[in-house]
Order: sequence, then structure tokens, then C-alpha cells
Amino acid sequence: MENVKFRTLKFENRKIIPCKIVCVGRNYVAHIEELNNELPSEPVYFIKSNSAIGDELKIVDYSPTHYEGEICFLIENKQIVGVGFGFDLTLREIQSRLKQKGLPWERAKAFKNSVVFSEFISIDDIDDLGIEVYKNGELVQKGDVSLMIYKPEFLVKDIDKIFGLDDGDIIMSGTPKGVGVINKGDKFIGKILKNKEVLIEKEFVCS
Repeated sequence: MENVKFRTLKFENRKIIPCKIVCVGRNYVAHIEELNNELPSEPVYFIKSNSAIGDELKIVDYSPTHYEGEICFLIENKQIVGVGFGFDLTLREIQSRLKQKGLPWERAKAFKNSVVFSEFISIDDIDDLGIEVYKNGELVQKGDVSLMIYKPEFLVKDIDKIFGLDDGDIIMSGTPKGVGVINKGDKFIGKILKNKEVLIEKEFVCS
């Protein structure tokens, strides 16, 4: 274990080490429609490991990389204690090919540097949380908890029942419509809002 480097995230004034990041797919109806997917009869989950966490927004050199901005929840004692902004990066062409063959998505979703986060802040009340993503000054994604098919409280209980949730784990709660390709030099601003007031604002410049 001496050579293992665990990625850390900031939560208030301390560092946390997520064991895993549980991502929720197809949790906004408009996003499901924009990708021509079917409405799920139960939550769609996939997992990114700690080693998937990147320090900066990067694209891969072997496939187009797409951004997906998400409201992210930090877990302690099997409860939501913090919120942050995250990008679930996706290799869409590879994902589409895997889906057509009925194969797992990890190659398209869990590659190294496939997720980047803002800092996380404490939160007691998750009602009226929203997200906005700006790409090169243009608003490209906007959504809120009320638009989620599966709400955060349900997700915590369901994910813990299936996978277990440890302190420091992150739930990425799904992406609103408006996803698209990233190019080098693109500048993104991700915001988490509550009652339309900005709680978190993070700039990402693609390298």
C-alpha cells in the first residue's frame, strides 16, 4: 500500500478520501430524451473508483470527451452531510458502442481523470438545490432536485442497500439536459444554488 496514492477532496476545512463515487444515470427526463434513452423502471447506477478523480478538467486523446455537470452529495454516517459540483466525463462514442452490445460502461465512464469536483460544503437541507453549467459564457445546463426522477433521500437508502455507503463516499445524482463535447481551452463555470442563491461556484478550464 506504500505506493498507493489516494485522491482527496476538500470538505470545509478538512480533506476526505472517497472510497467510491456512485453515479446515477438517467435521472432527469429531459436528459433521457436528448440521448434517446428509455425511461428507467429503477435507478441506473455505475461506479467510479477513487483513482478516477482528476485534479483538473482534461480530455482524452483517443475519443471525444463529453461533459455532464451534476449535483454531488457527500456521505457520512449514511447521510448527506455535504454538497458539491462535479463533472461526470463521458466518452460518448465508446459508451454508445458498449450499450449497443449490452456491455458494461466502465471504459466510457470510469477512466482515469473521468471526474472532477469543486470543494464540498456542509448542508442540512437539500430542498431547492439547483445546478447551472456555463460553457464559454453560455448557459448550457440547468436543473434542480425537483426535476430528478429519484430524489436524493431515496438514492441514499437504495445505494446503501445495494453497495453500502462509507464515510467520504460521493453520490453523483444525475445530469440535466445540455451535455456536449469538450475541446481544449473551453472554459466552464459550474454552480450549485439553493433558492437561486449561489452556494458554490467553480471554474474549470480544459487542458
